[in-house]
Amino acid sequence: MTIRNRLTWLFLGLVAVILLAAMTTVYILQTDYTHEEFRQRLRDRAEVTGYVFLEQDELRAEAFRDFQRRYMRTLAEEVLQIYDSDLQPRFIEQDVRVRISDQILARILLEKEVYFEIGPRQAVGIFYSDNQGKFIIVAAAQNRSGTARLEYLGLILVCIFVGSLLLIYVAGRVFAGKALAPIAAVNDQVDRITTQDLHLRVNEGISHEQDEITRLARTFNRMLERLEDGFETQRTFVSNASHELRTPLTATIGELQVLLNRERDPAAYREGVASVLHELQQLKLLINNLLELTQTNPGATDDVRLDELLWEAREAVAPAQRPRVHIILGNLPDDAEQLEIRGNRQLLSRALTNLLDNALKYSAPEQPVEVRLDYDRGRRLIRVQDHGIGISDKALPHIFQPFFRADNARDVVGHGVGLPLARKIIQLHGGELHITSQFGQGTRAEVVL
Repeated sequence: MTIRNRLTWLFLGLVAVILLAAMTTVYILQTDYTHEEFRQRLRDRAEVTGYVFLEQDELRAEAFRDFQRRYMRTLAEEVLQIYDSDLQPRFIEQDVRVRISDQILARILLEKEVYFEIGPRQAVGIFYSDNQGKFIIVAAAQNRSGTARLEYLGLILVCIFVGSLLLIYVAGRVFAGKALAPIAAVNDQVDRITTQDLHLRVNEGISHEQDEITRLARTFNRMLERLEDGFETQRTFVSNASHELRTPLTATIGELQVLLNRERDPAAYREGVASVLHELQQLKLLINNLLELTQTNPGATDDVRLDELLWEAREAVAPAQRPRVHIILGNLPDDAEQLEIRGNRQLLSRALTNLLDNALKYSAPEQPVEVRLDYDRGRRLIRVQDHGIGISDKALPHIFQPFFRADNARDVVGHGVGLPLARKIIQLHGGELHITSQFGQGTRAEVVL
């Protein structure tokens, strides 16, 4: 079911319930009023009957005839009966159509006024006392006019209810269509955007107001921006990965073709196989880096002391490069436990080792790499500073893209995977990695945990 139909039926259902409740209340109130009005008429008939039959001896003839002309009009299926205090009929013969039990008569004597029903008739019994004694007067009749009015009212209410529902349904369809028109327009625009048209954007002024539709359009545009960036990153990744994978394969194939071109002595074969082995090892390292980049997860965690982790990362560096790594313990807390974080020691060590390898690799062999650890109000800061070739302002925004290599770094052996992998590991541990650099003067990597 479409949103338009759902909104229409929901709107129709709500209004139908409210309208039905209002009409039912009107009908019930009118029914109560009709019954109460008829009861009052029956009571008046009972009082008139008592006045006429019990006190007519006290009236003048002219007054009695006027009284009869004004009040003695019969109701539908009317029955009038008078009983004395012994529950015996008096003055009016008992009507065979209605027989009143002694229990009801006794109740009238006790309560003085009682309303009850006798078959289809409504009835009232009152206690009447005059100079002739104590009497019970019963008046009963059918409220045909009231019933007809209620039936007519019910028919009118049903017709109004059905007509209102039809009108509300049409109005609801029109209202829902106009309300959802901007969404339909946004949907049509989004539907026309493909992977080849990610530069297109949704018109944010469709609804001409700063409402939910405008927010939806802006959300779509932000999503398209992220998708465009993601596709661009993917294209760059595929391009760079293809180049990096092709290089060792091309070198390996070329070396094997040279070896197979003619017969050679064993030393030449050993040299060629060693070269092929080196290229294959580089290819294996590249593939391992790719797997780590796509499958990194925290795994088992424990408490890791960052000062100890720095020394472990230093030990993971090639022995010839370790003297260049200078570890500086800066502002540290009095409680050594504040240097602990919860994480995967192996992954954190890999991230720091990648940062150290990059700093060493892109610096001159005689230049040191400074690693400083500080603690500042709950934040653990690790800064890796080198004085190497640096990164240009143009290349700096792209350094976390896998396989990206700056122009001045292409002569250095590497695949462009270590830095993205380090950032991913640090982010998995709730931290941040910031890179600042000056071209030709050096680079600083700052880890915030």
